[in-house]
Order: sequence, then C-alpha cells, then structure tokens
Amino acid sequence: MRMAILAMTLLAPSAFADVNEAPFGKLPDGREVKLFTLTNTNGMTAKIMTYGAILTELHVPDKDGTLADVVLGFDSLDGYLKDHPYFGSNVGRCANRIANGKFTLDGKEYTLATNNGKHHLHGGAQGFNKKLWTAEPVAGKNAVTFSYTSPDGEEGYPGTLKVTATYTLTDTNGLEVSYTATTDKSTVCNLAHHSYFNLAGHNSGDILKHVLTLNADNCTPTDDTLITTGKIEPVEGTPYDFRKPQEIGAKLRDIKSDPVGYDVNFVVNPGTAPLTVATVVEPGSGREMVVKSSGYPGVQFYSGNFLDGTNVGKGGAVYKQYNGFCFEPQTFPDAVNKLGVAGWDAPILKPGETYKKTALYQFNVAK
Repeated sequence: MRMAILAMTLLAPSAFADVNEAPFGKLPDGREVKLFTLTNTNGMTAKIMTYGAILTELHVPDKDGTLADVVLGFDSLDGYLKDHPYFGSNVGRCANRIANGKFTLDGKEYTLATNNGKHHLHGGAQGFNKKLWTAEPVAGKNAVTFSYTSPDGEEGYPGTLKVTATYTLTDTNGLEVSYTATTDKSTVCNLAHHSYFNLAGHNSGDILKHVLTLNADNCTPTDDTLITTGKIEPVEGTPYDFRKPQEIGAKLRDIKSDPVGYDVNFVVNPGTAPLTVATVVEPGSGREMVVKSSGYPGVQFYSGNFLDGTNVGKGGAVYKQYNGFCFEPQTFPDAVNKLGVAGWDAPILKPGETYKKTALYQFNVAK
C-alpha cells in the first residue's frame, strides 16, 4: 500500500547509557569522520561511524561470556572508502535492485545509475553508504541518531529526502536500527541495514554450519539477473524452506544460481509487530541472533555468495565466499516497478507522511 507504515518501538530504553565519541579519520576533501561507541552493562559493544552511518564493529558474548566481533568490516576508514560489498552499511534511497535503473512515478519516468550490471542497486553509485552523516547521542539512552538530507535529484531520485537512522544498544544485548524519513515530493524510500554477520566471529571462516529458522512461507523469485519476477511463491519443497531449523549450507548446492547461494527476498509471515523474521544459531559459540522487524513486509537473506577474497578486513582477515550472511528487512525488491501487483507494498513516500521502520538484531545464548 502507498501509505507509510508506522513502526512500533521494539526496545525499551537502556538504563545504562555509555556513548563515546572519537575521530576515525578524514575524507579526501578534509571532512572529519567520527566514530561512536555504545557499550552496555554486559560489555557488548557497537561501533558506528558517521561515514555511511556504518556499523564497523559489534562485540557479542558467547555461552562462556567471551566477546567476539561478529560483523565483517575494516580496521580503518580507508577500507570503507574503497569499493566493498556494503559492509555494515545503511543502504538507500532504495535498498536492493531496481530493474534497468528506471521507474515511473506520477506519470514521469526517472532514470537512475546502473551500478549492478544493467540494474540499479542499493541507492546507486553514491548511495547513502557513501555519504557523511551528522550524529547526535540520544539524551538518556544508549543510542546515537545519524542524519542525512538527500537533495532533490540525487542519484536520479525525485524530492528532498530527510533521513535519520538511530542505533540503540540495550542491556539485553539487542541492537536496534530505526529509520525515519520525510520528503517534499513523492519519491521512492526503502531503507535497509546491510551488515554481514558471522556469529563465530568475523574472521572464523564460512557460515554454512549456522542453523537458520525463517518465519516465511513464501519468497519472491528472481530472474537470472536477480530481478524479482512479480510472483510470490511458496518455499515448501524448495531449498528456500527454512521454516524448521536447518544448517544454511544443507541445501545450498540445490540452488540454481551463479554464484551458488542465497540472495532472495522472503515474505515475512504476517502477525503482530514486531515480527520475528529469523533466528540464527552458531552451535560452537552458542550465540543466537533473533532478527525482528516492524513496518517491513520482507527480508533479504544473502549468504555472502559474491565474497571472493578480494576484501582484506579487520586484523588482516580475508573474507571469502560464505564468510558472512546478511538479513535485510525491506520492502520487496523492484517493488516500484510492480505498483498495484497483489501482495506487493509500494515503496513510495509522499509529502506529509513519515517513513518509520525498525530492524532489531537481538543476541542471546542458545538454549
């Protein structure tokens, strides 16, 4: 539907607010990048920088209380200034792909950058992940709000879009990413968080033994170029059926894609918000991540198929295929070109509406 969906607050405020600010380098034009560190009472730590509002580190305890950094990324700003596969990023204006870099809105055709073959991906050549955001700690909370204003015409999109992304770290080991946006002209808006997770630690190899449960009876299939067909199909009897717990790698080789792996949008089963999207357990460490969302009808599950060892990350870690996975709550991919198709929410934000959506990554010790 075209109306912006209001999201519920998923988390109670943390009683322990510890926000640290420090410099994290400078952009080529001399602008300073700042790094904000959130720490809770359990020692869990999240680090987010103003460049791209990117999550650079997330240290989470295991079953013995030992902390490990569970997100892929780089030690310094320089790594993020080079081409990388959206490590820790917030992607927009429109997450995922728009076919052929074109869409029509209110009778006018718009042309976007084609930065993924012939298609537009994650906001274009200079998406929100490559912008310098401003940041402000949230009074009385263990949280920081990052803000960015995207001018009319940026990357081909209509309207001036004012965006905030607020990271909140709770004392129950939850990391919440909450988005708001307003516009002065009808535009496309579909914001998503794009961290790569490895619950054994960012430098611990592949994630194929992680055990996944997905709250999704259906998915939206794609063509060979990863553009959705407009259909909604059941996962039953396919390699995409994770309704019962199974290892991510259990049916990987049954997928007909190049490279082989998961890169598809799942239709989250409806219910009362916040919706439980997925649960992932890493048996060795005992770490469990529960993904919840409010306001999003879908979630992209990506198994790191395109990681190829060219990205040398934190501590010299070489990130190879399947070394991290992503869960990106989102509006369905290419939905702007499927306006009116049954079951597809429109990613359209209008003047006077407020976009509010939230993703929660809750970390526990598996029972």
